[in-house]
Amino acid sequence: MSHLFDPLTLRGITIRNRIGVSPMCQYSAEAGFANDWHLVHLGARASGGAGLVIAEATAVEARGRISPQDLGLWEDSHVEMLARITHFIKSQGATPAIQLAHAGRKASTAQPWQGGGPVGADQGGWQPVGASAIPFADGYPTPTELSTAGVGGTVDAFRAAAVRSDAAGFDVIELHAAHGYLLHSFLSPLSNQRTDHYGGSFDNRIRLLLETAQATRTVWPDEKPLFVRISCTDWVDGGWTIEESVELARRLKDVGADLIDCSSGGSAPTATVPVGAGYQTPFAERIRREANIPTAAVGMITQPMQADEIVRNARADLVLLARELLRDPQWPLHAAQLLRKTTVELVPPQYARAFL
Repeated sequence: MSHLFDPLTLRGITIRNRIGVSPMCQYSAEAGFANDWHLVHLGARASGGAGLVIAEATAVEARGRISPQDLGLWEDSHVEMLARITHFIKSQGATPAIQLAHAGRKASTAQPWQGGGPVGADQGGWQPVGASAIPFADGYPTPTELSTAGVGGTVDAFRAAAVRSDAAGFDVIELHAAHGYLLHSFLSPLSNQRTDHYGGSFDNRIRLLLETAQATRTVWPDEKPLFVRISCTDWVDGGWTIEESVELARRLKDVGADLIDCSSGGSAPTATVPVGAGYQTPFAERIRREANIPTAAVGMITQPMQADEIVRNARADLVLLARELLRDPQWPLHAAQLLRKTTVELVPPQYARAFL
């Protein structure tokens, strides 16, 4: 039997298999509100057999959106449509999850198909904030450095969004501390040059993320898992390292995190990233082994045998697919056929005649 299709239990939640939909921004919301696009996009992956379906980076405050078209969860009125989506995901046997995020200095940008660069107030943009007043790249605005009070307000915003996530019916929260966004920008010395107790030493740079995880855990039901996505390396000399990621994972486990989602990069536009099949999986394997915490592997995982090997050899506990699930929403069903596992329990009855 393929390990890829074994269930995974974390706290009181059992995910039906080890295939997850990686959070992928759709840049299709208005004022933070989910709509029918999000229902169909996420619902199709649930009916396609994925075990875990993670909604895209969802901003905990309006200025924390990557683009004006990002999802949000900074007010109670955002909950209703998300609850409709989680209800459908659960009806298909999948576990609904949400990635809570703040874009920090990389906020206020255009949709990718509109160029993706910074947008001004005339295009619905705003002034970004960051760990320090250091722009992400040439052409990006200099962010306003968050005050100590502003840092506390960010923690409060994540806490409040976690409460709304529970009200919306999500069973897993993932904190987005990767790809150069706000939480990652505090971790990395490339973007954090603060002189207060949120900057300088390793302990200071990880403080905001630990406080955010602790605050989230206090309001997130005990039976529901908490994930954290991190960039395991900046791929730049003098930046964040895999060794720091291992120690961070240990600290996150101590404050109630249940799984580390192991990505990389995003802090420096000049980074040289050795992209290739499964290129980030060694990070998941090392953190799993050295920090003794479950991990998810993500990045250029495209083939069923490749995904199965990762789980079978205990390199990670979960594999997250992104673009491959955009190309084929039913990838899990096709993988089950290839790996000679019955698909009966995964296939919606409306589609069963196509998989006999």
